Amino acid sequence: MRWSNLGDDGADAGPGALFGTDVVTRTLDTPEFRGITFHEVRARTIVNRVPGASRMPFEWTVNPYRGCTHACVYCFARKTHGYLDLDTGLGFDTQIVVKVNAPEALRRELAAPRWRGEHIAMGTNVDCYQRAEGRYRLMPGIIDALRERANPFSVLTKGTLILRDLELLREAAAVTDVGVSMSVGFLDDELWRTVEPGTPSPARRLDAVRTLTGHGIPCGVLMAPVIPFLGDSPEQLRATVRAVAASGATSVTPLVLHLRPGAREWFTAWLARHHPHLVRRYETMYADGAYAPKWYQRRITRQVHEYAAEFGIGPTGPGSHRRIPDPPPAPAAPAPPQATQLTLL
Repeated sequence: MRWSNLGDDGADAGPGALFGTDVVTRTLDTPEFRGITFHEVRARTIVNRVPGASRMPFEWTVNPYRGCTHACVYCFARKTHGYLDLDTGLGFDTQIVVKVNAPEALRRELAAPRWRGEHIAMGTNVDCYQRAEGRYRLMPGIIDALRERANPFSVLTKGTLILRDLELLREAAAVTDVGVSMSVGFLDDELWRTVEPGTPSPARRLDAVRTLTGHGIPCGVLMAPVIPFLGDSPEQLRATVRAVAASGATSVTPLVLHLRPGAREWFTAWLARHHPHLVRRYETMYADGAYAPKWYQRRITRQVHEYAAEFGIGPTGPGSHRRIPDPPPAPAAPAPPQATQLTLL
């Protein structure tokens, strides 16, 4: 495995290697970790610049893990496992790189004279609250390091394990800007069990949103991914937005499924097993690349914004807590102007 020449974005890093030569590999014979291999490494750097940062709402990230036990079949980060000579399919789900010194490395980098206290985003590559975090407990030290420096940060997750760190998030939010978003693309339990098999259910994630907001931590929902032909009917979109609003989320932002190399092959294989009649339709929809056509993205965004207006929720950002109307719903407010789809990495 090529541990010694990687930057955190999966590109060759040359002399400034991310990983040293010492890697400790562990397998655990416990039900929650059976079949998973952990590669424990000591990262030389943990704060990393986002590739193409000029197009992103954030420039710096911290990712304490590589690979993800959430096993989402569409995950765009799958390709990065190939740079480690690991499989981007099952290997991405079961071969987890753990940067065991992440909190200490972060403290060192935040204290460096060159660091200017810029916003740090977490969960933008793989989920920092995946199952492995229950064992390695890296996030409490990371959050504490950011709190000590009053460094602004945000967390995007599908993991209800974030509630373990609720008090730490509250302490950090008292001294700096803290943003939390939960990813919930749909409510369908059958779809969830096959496409996101290692994640908490959508209902549990929305319960976590309710808990976070109830304890003074504003939490938005990234409605991602909206999966064409499986989770994109008007009825499905409306039901999801209504549930998001009922959770007390401060905003809802739709993101249509995108299929980059690595993820595309794994997702297509899943689609052929579970929904073979859709393979041809996907080939047509994604014929021009990783992203669905702009007209389709705009349609989904417009519909989600209309339902958000109906139920009194964003996309206005933190601070918009409104009551969910009883049926029949209140008249819909004018829809916001058409927006461009948010793109993560």
